[in-house]
Amino acid sequence: MKNMIALVCIKCGAEHEPAPTTYTCKKCGGIMDLKYDYKYVRKHMTKDKLLCRPLDMWRYTELLPVAEGAPRSRLRTGWSPLYHIPEFAERLGLGSLYIKDDGINPTASLKDRASAVAVAKAVETKAEAVACSSTGNAASSLAGHSAAIGMKAFIFVPERAPKAKVSQLMVFGANVISVIGSYADTFKLSAEAIEKFGWYNRNAAINPYLIEGKKTVALEIAEQLGWNSPDYVVVSVGDGCTIAGVWKGFKDLYEIGMIDKLPKIISVQATGCYPINRAFEENKPLAWMDENTIADSIAVGAPRNPDKALAAIRESCGIAVNVTDDEILSAMKVLGSYGIFGEPAASAGTAGLIKAAQMKLLPPDAKVVSLVTGSGLKDSANAIKAAGEPVRIEPRLELLPSY
Repeated sequence: MKNMIALVCIKCGAEHEPAPTTYTCKKCGGIMDLKYDYKYVRKHMTKDKLLCRPLDMWRYTELLPVAEGAPRSRLRTGWSPLYHIPEFAERLGLGSLYIKDDGINPTASLKDRASAVAVAKAVETKAEAVACSSTGNAASSLAGHSAAIGMKAFIFVPERAPKAKVSQLMVFGANVISVIGSYADTFKLSAEAIEKFGWYNRNAAINPYLIEGKKTVALEIAEQLGWNSPDYVVVSVGDGCTIAGVWKGFKDLYEIGMIDKLPKIISVQATGCYPINRAFEENKPLAWMDENTIADSIAVGAPRNPDKALAAIRESCGIAVNVTDDEILSAMKVLGSYGIFGEPAASAGTAGLIKAAQMKLLPPDAKVVSLVTGSGLKDSANAIKAAGEPVRIEPRLELLPSY
């Protein structure tokens, strides 16, 4: 395709032809990044041309690894709302605050962006099926987009995955394998099965094309802010793919001259599982951790994409914040008070923002965007834990509490 130059290994720098099934570096096995022809992109993706395009992730086609006119999932993905909440900004002592709610995507999470690219690339390779391992959201999105395009999906989930997420997989008709073990065990089994059966690999930590889908959330933020970058973007972090995608999206826009500055990235993890933040804070190689948090979507003790995640924090001069489960539950309720319903992992970013503001880590005039990456309907049990049970009375008016 005219917009792509090469896949570049982030470890050894080797360049490879951007073939759809080239996942890792053929020289050293490292993770790769997609290099675009920015001169071509500048010419064909202008602000004026974008005004005439549909409001979905495919409006940025010149910065995506899918040929124009190629088969795509029919599910409308992207262009999620960016809510300006001045009263929340005032409460935290910030200049301005925006919440980007990606829970409105077709299967209710940001992961739809990556899965939309995955199924398009799977069709390109004429694969018979597509597969991934996931704690839930990537699985749900892959199952939905595979169904929409008429392709088989094989999904590997750890046994702790919430039933609400697993139910989506089953309804979409995916072949679901619940693995008795950790996310690391689940990932290993999926990788072995993908290799044996030749399925298209939707594991975002391995497949370099999927971050390209995730980065569209950053492209939207910039456009929705009138092509003015925020000072900070807050991202909850698990495997490291979303934060890497956010950073790459802003860097791409900077390279083509659509924005004139880059934001700082705030990486938020749970105190029960924070291997990437720990590696950043201690400036040491990543070490695996146990997965002890209610935020299942970011409970990744053995992240597969730490290098890109750490680069996003370091290159952006960002910060790392760790939050407790109680702080996450509190943030769910805070978001709810503004009409936004996020699952625990999706609310972790906002919990980290609240904590960073309380710790005076942000300047008082900062413009901040916090990502909410998935709907609270994904984990209703913890939503009830955050908000409490309803008042329960017999049908007699005199028993109604005073409000």
